[in-house]
Amino acid sequence: MLDTELRGLRRRRPEVAGTVLAGRDGMLISSDLPATDATHLAALAAVSFGVGHQVAHTVRGGSFRESVVHTATGCVVTYPAGRHALLTLVTGAGADLEALHEEARAVAERAGSAVDSQRVMVGATPVPQVHAPLAVHTPLPALARRRPGSAWQRPPL
Repeated sequence: MLDTELRGLRRRRPEVAGTVLAGRDGMLISSDLPATDATHLAALAAVSFGVGHQVAHTVRGGSFRESVVHTATGCVVTYPAGRHALLTLVTGAGADLEALHEEARAVAERAGSAVDSQRVMVGATPVPQVHAPLAVHTPLPALARRRPGSAWQRPPL
């Protein structure tokens, strides 16, 4: 189903030169790019999404919709696809991004629903919540005390 969605988008939108569907942690799910390029682009899409998501949150701009990188030869656009995935498109120069956004968001929604319905975690780790604690405080008495000349030892659990 996922490959059918991506092929259909490429057939309807000839300005799309390549597609990558990846987990939000950067793990490749499906692509029609060469394997090395797809793996790297999946990881970069996750970074682009993370930065875009945080910027949107910081400026209280609502939810992340897409990230667009304009290059000398076209664009790379990343869309959220459900709760666990990202759809990234590589386009040629002169692509009508407004028309592409509408169709790509619909494909991202369908592909994301398919990934979400598999009930399998994509990639290695779940996406952390925005307001999750960054670190856990360990009380000082719980830490092993180091005596001069002795090696540090892990405290018992």
